Amino acid sequence: QTTRKVLSEYAARRDELLPCPVSSAFFLSDQGMRISPHTLRNTFANLSRATGLRGATGSRRPRLQDIRHTYVIHTLMQWYRDDIDVERWLPRLSTWLGHVGIGETYWYLSAVP
Repeated sequence: QTTRKVLSEYAARRDELLPCPVSSAFFLSDQGMRISPHTLRNTFANLSRATGLRGATGSRRPRLQDIRHTYVIHTLMQWYRDDIDVERWLPRLSTWLGHVGIGETYWYLSAVP
């Protein structure tokens, strides 16, 4: 709920400041363009250090993909615990992750015991 609230507030403020953005992406730069992967990684690293989630400059953990991977694994494990038909729901997870093909998502089923 708190994340949803903050993202809604961000979207409202973004739309107020950038009524005609160049990109339709959710997170935008000051110029209304999609944030580059480099900027996103650097911003996440800086915020991770500032909040104590990551150590000094030489530390590389956690990365955005680590959090993404953790989300997928926890989602799959919860589906199994709840006796949800994972095969049936996997395309939904694939869509949430933005995967082009379901095969990219099936990898998680074999990667984790």
